[in-house]
Amino acid sequence: MVNILITGANSYIGTSLEKWLKKDSDKYYVDTLDMKDNEWKNRDFSKYDVVFHVAGIAHVSTDPKMEQLYYKINRDLTIETAKKAKFDGACQFIFMSSIIVYGDSSSINHKRVISRNTVPHPTNFYGNSKLQAEEGIMLLDDDKFKVVVLRPPMIYGKGSKGNYPKLAKMAQKLPFFPDVDNERSMLHIDNLCEFIRLVIQNEEKGIFFPQNKEYVNTAMMVKLIAEAHGKKIKITKAFNPALRVMGNFVGMVNKAFGNLVYEKSMSEYKDEYRIGDLRESIRITEVESREI
Repeated sequence: MVNILITGANSYIGTSLEKWLKKDSDKYYVDTLDMKDNEWKNRDFSKYDVVFHVAGIAHVSTDPKMEQLYYKINRDLTIETAKKAKFDGACQFIFMSSIIVYGDSSSINHKRVISRNTVPHPTNFYGNSKLQAEEGIMLLDDDKFKVVVLRPPMIYGKGSKGNYPKLAKMAQKLPFFPDVDNERSMLHIDNLCEFIRLVIQNEEKGIFFPQNKEYVNTAMMVKLIAEAHGKKIKITKAFNPALRVMGNFVGMVNKAFGNLVYEKSMSEYKDEYRIGDLRESIRITEVESREI
C-alpha cells in the first residue's frame, strides 16, 4: 500500500488524481489537504510515502499587484511543503509545474518546438514563480527524498478550465471555424493521472514532460468536439489571411491558433501512460461533461 497526500484539496488535477488512484484502492491510500491557511503546518506527513503538490495559483492574472502573491503561493509554499515532507520522512515529492516556464508565447505565424536543450525563460511572474519553485525543491533531492517535477502542456478533460471549454462552446454553436494549420502539445487529464501513477509506482525522480501522442490541430479538435455532440461544423480557410495579420497584434488569436509543442521524444516513457488517442479523449470529455 502506497500512502499519498495530495496538497491542494478540491483542485481540478488533485481531485482527478484522487479518483484515478482510488480505482485501485488495494494499492493506493489517498488523503487530501487544504493549503489555504497555515493549519497544514500542523499536519503529520510522516505516514505518507508520497506528497503530490498541486496547490497554487493558476495563470489568471497579469496584474502587477498580484505578483508577490504568486511568488508566495507558487514558489514559497511549494518549497515549504517540500521541506516539511522531507523532514517528516516522505520518500517522494511530486510538483505540478508547467510548460509556462519556457515562456507564455506561441504564434499563428511560426512553429515553436521545445526540446530538452531549450532553456526555460519565463515571460511573466506566473512562469517565473513556477521555475523558482522547481529550483528550490530540486535542492532537496537525494537518495532518500526523490523530487519529481512535471511540466505538462495544456491539460483538458471534464471540468477543465482555460481554452478547451471555450473552444467546446464554439464547436457546439458556430456553423464554421477557421482551418488554420497549427500544432499544439496537449495532455488529457486521464493520461496525466496515469503518468503520475506510474511515476509513483516506479519511484521516479527528475523532470518529466508528459503529453498526448498526437499534436493537436485546433480546427481538427473543434471538429471532433462537434462530432461528439452530433453536430456538423464547416472548416474553412477563408479567414486565415486575416487571422495571420491579427496574430501580430491580438493575443487571443495566438492562444487559439498558435504553434507550441514539445519535441515528441521528450515525452516517451518506459511504461505506456497514454491510454487513449485524441478522438477518444475528446469523446470521453464531452460525454462526461454532458453528464455533469
